[in-house]
Amino acid sequence: MNNTLQEKVSIKNKFALTVKEAAEYFNIGEHRIRELTDKKDCPFVLWVGSKRLVKRKKFEEYLSVQYSV
Repeated sequence: MNNTLQEKVSIKNKFALTVKEAAEYFNIGEHRIRELTDKKDCPFVLWVGSKRLVKRKKFEEYLSVQYSV
């Protein structure tokens, strides 16, 4: 049942995205997203155990003020 609920939520409505979803949504490579989220003080990463999630709105805010990534 939990998988069914996740499939119904569109990426634009999710609080946090998997690295793969973030790569597709922001058109940035998965490797680069992992590099950015490896930093200890990264404000847009959320660790759930060993699973890395990207806080969508925080990442959008970060990207909006960057010249390049």
